[in-house]
Amino acid sequence: MARPQVNTNTETLTFKERLQALRNLPAFFKLVWQTSPLMTVVSLVLRIVRSAMPVTLLYIGKLIIDGVILIRHTHGDTHYLWQLVGIEFALAIFTDALSRAITLIESLLGDRFGNYTSVRIMNHAATLDLDQFEDSVFYDKLERARQQTTGRTILLSQIMSQLQDIITMVFLATGLMAFNPWLIILLFFAIIPAFLGESYFNDRNYLLTRGQTPERRELDYIRYLGASDQTAKEIKTFDLSDFIIARFKQLSDSFYKASKRLAIQRSLWGTFFAMLGSIGYYAAYVFIIISTVQGKVTVGELAFLAGSFRQLRSLLEGILTRFSAVSQGAIYLRDFFEFFDIKPKIVQSANPLPFPKVIQQGFVFEDVGFRYLNSERWANRHISFTLFPGEKLALVGENGAGKTTLVKLLSRLYDPTEGRILLDGIDLREYDLIDLRLNVGVIFQDYLRYQMTFAQNIAVGNINQIANRELIERSAKQSLADVLAAKLPGGYDQQLGKRFADGVELSGGEWQKVALARAYMRDAQLLILDEPTSALDARAEYQVFQRFAELTKDRSAILISHRFSTVRMADRILVLEKGELKEIGNHEELLAKGGIYAELFELQAQGYK
Repeated sequence: MARPQVNTNTETLTFKERLQALRNLPAFFKLVWQTSPLMTVVSLVLRIVRSAMPVTLLYIGKLIIDGVILIRHTHGDTHYLWQLVGIEFALAIFTDALSRAITLIESLLGDRFGNYTSVRIMNHAATLDLDQFEDSVFYDKLERARQQTTGRTILLSQIMSQLQDIITMVFLATGLMAFNPWLIILLFFAIIPAFLGESYFNDRNYLLTRGQTPERRELDYIRYLGASDQTAKEIKTFDLSDFIIARFKQLSDSFYKASKRLAIQRSLWGTFFAMLGSIGYYAAYVFIIISTVQGKVTVGELAFLAGSFRQLRSLLEGILTRFSAVSQGAIYLRDFFEFFDIKPKIVQSANPLPFPKVIQQGFVFEDVGFRYLNSERWANRHISFTLFPGEKLALVGENGAGKTTLVKLLSRLYDPTEGRILLDGIDLREYDLIDLRLNVGVIFQDYLRYQMTFAQNIAVGNINQIANRELIERSAKQSLADVLAAKLPGGYDQQLGKRFADGVELSGGEWQKVALARAYMRDAQLLILDEPTSALDARAEYQVFQRFAELTKDRSAILISHRFSTVRMADRILVLEKGELKEIGNHEELLAKGGIYAELFELQAQGYK
């Protein structure tokens, strides 16, 4: 692993860029509204009501103070005074209840928003191309989008708080403006330095976090390596724990140092700007006190104006600071929406054709070539051959020869970079994509071992039939996995894997039989087995492929295997070298030719002598 290159870029975003980022907010609120219209409306109404409480409480406080002073001088009736106290007490309780209700509603809305956007991300990811998932830039965008599903709930609360505080400020500022407009101007000058400081450090924090995305993905991966049931065996066998821990410390310390420098600078400047704000506040406070001493305002008005100015200062400071945070959050939203701007290249044709009920002519590769994203090397090049209906074709070649890429092209997980693939004389891209994949069953060598039940692990081969136990059991029987199910304590309902309670771990060969059963879950016209039996011994693999040949008697099939005892069972064998087709024919023809196939066959035969 490379040494960490933690991005500490201090370039800041312009005010114009901040305002442009706010354009993301309408789309954000559209998502919030789609999450729960009712909760959104309730939250908004509660916030508006809550915004009127501070000025109401301050004004009642003014009336109480002036009432107390008046009673002391006139010895009047205190009944009205106690009424005011009772109203203030009720409003205080009501204000607290409103705050708690707002917190509850927005917490629930935030949870629902996180779930809703997570589903949106998974739905969109499902539409994207396989080669996009093999691109590191794409993964950075995906990771940042995932982060927004939880972090943006805070943005929702910030925007709603901003609206509430602005309305409150209007009420409070009205009283101050009536007394002396210059106090509002003094207030702005006292607060603006703090706002600019917060904006500057928020920008730096955003750029730092964004620049660290690749390294943080590596940190998460190392954390997974160091504490996972999937990796524990090799970590112990190769004594890798010290290496992994050291790498984790190296990366995490780099992140800590970068964050620490920024946090210290932010704290020091924040203290200075807060001092400027305090100076402005006390200058206004002194002015109000002098006016009270001179008899221009009552003591109750002194309390009201001082309280209004104090709250206005706090609210304005919060609004300006929060504006920085909101615009910052809007910039992060750009990462979220950028992910949804990624479009697949493999798309449904305008008028898709249904997959043929019976393949008539077969699949034809016409000078097909494929190159992976951001790669200069061709994975496949100049591939031309025909897979006839009902034919069993084996792919042979050394690792990296392009065998798996070829079958991914055939199942349209990729589209050719050059050339084309025809099915019954029609370009494969003209067929309905879902229908195509239902009729092309593929089991790859790197199949997933789902931490689910035995039956569910088979049903993923055709998830629409997950409730069809008869089909699941028949598929297990066809792959020879039924014998394994009979041995398990829970049978087909047995939990597999050790991640959850009562789970049972299978051997590599047992897992492969379960994976093979997935291929039989579909009534596919083409079945592809990409080295799915590599963990089976020679006898078991031979039995599996013999069974496979019987079950695919009238269907086309492609086999990828390094065992020539299995390969020779195919009708024809296609030999790949460095992505290009070098030989094609049956076992006897290729041996007689004395080319690459004959050489590889002889090398393997030597190993058994």
